[in-house]
Amino acid sequence: MDKRDCRRLARLHRWPVRDLLVEYLSEFLVSSDYRTMLARAYVLAKLSWKDLELHNPGISSLSLSPAVASAWKQRVLSKKTRAVGPDGEVLEPEAPRVSAVAHLAAVRSFYLDIAQWALEDPSRWARWATVCPVRAGELDFKKQATRRKSRMDQRTRELLPALPALVAATEAERSAAAQRLAAAQAANPEELFSVAGEVLRRGRAGGSANRVWAEGPATGKRRDLAAEERWAFWAWAAIEVLRLTGVRVEELCEITHHSLVQYHHPKTRELVPLLQVAPSKTDTERLLVVSPELADVLAAVISRVRKPDGSVPLVAVYDQSEKLWSPPMPVLFQWRSGLEDRPITPSTVRWL
Repeated sequence: MDKRDCRRLARLHRWPVRDLLVEYLSEFLVSSDYRTMLARAYVLAKLSWKDLELHNPGISSLSLSPAVASAWKQRVLSKKTRAVGPDGEVLEPEAPRVSAVAHLAAVRSFYLDIAQWALEDPSRWARWATVCPVRAGELDFKKQATRRKSRMDQRTRELLPALPALVAATEAERSAAAQRLAAAQAANPEELFSVAGEVLRRGRAGGSANRVWAEGPATGKRRDLAAEERWAFWAWAAIEVLRLTGVRVEELCEITHHSLVQYHHPKTRELVPLLQVAPSKTDTERLLVVSPELADVLAAVISRVRKPDGSVPLVAVYDQSEKLWSPPMPVLFQWRSGLEDRPITPSTVRWL
């Protein structure tokens, strides 16, 4: 763990405990990814020890009295939210913390790890081993999972009616953007052209070959029609693949040309196209049957990213969780940026 990773621990006043947390998180990172380590640092440093320092000045030990432990756990179960009152004043009401059980479990894991390591390396960890303030009976994971599924189902019920409208809107915008770009490319510089009742003027010649400028005669606002068409296409492609496969955004960005495989039925010899989803959150590989609608979307994506020789460019993908670059791969969700091909990141997909 480098200096940047220790920023969450910088405001802790008790140096021995802060050094202990840094050492523990360094050990924790060996068996975990970078993002999980940061989440664990947030729980242990801010929600746990920083909170104890604020409410118990002078505390310097992991051994907590029953009263101190009980008060701390009550504070973890709730959090302050921001709201605006009827008179415009900013309010901070208390609300239940959705991830409270997970936070308590992280603290319990910290105490139990220290106790276990104290048996293996007493000179290093024994002085920190103490009774864990979080009992096993306080961690009701079944109730937490039930509540989480209930919230997810409710969100699905609320958003599902809007899906047809979203699909229709992205398809319409993709078609309109493609028509505007084609009309602009057919027009001469500074020539007026009309598309779907909208009048635009083609920009002057010159500049980047990847940009097609146009402006409204009345407003004079410049628009890059090539960029509009690119954003509209990838928004449509991402929404279609997500809704037809059910994959996560991170899995979407890791789909490569090699993910499309074929299966021959042993009896009928029928050819079944499959989409191979790389292991991600569940660390299990999945094979999805490619429907005709999904095949059309993937075909449009492949046709867009292919080089003139028919190959898909190789690009390296950066893993935000592991903080590592992957070997160059023929990922499908990529676009041309300047003079190089770059992968479309999960944050970009969410922005689309």
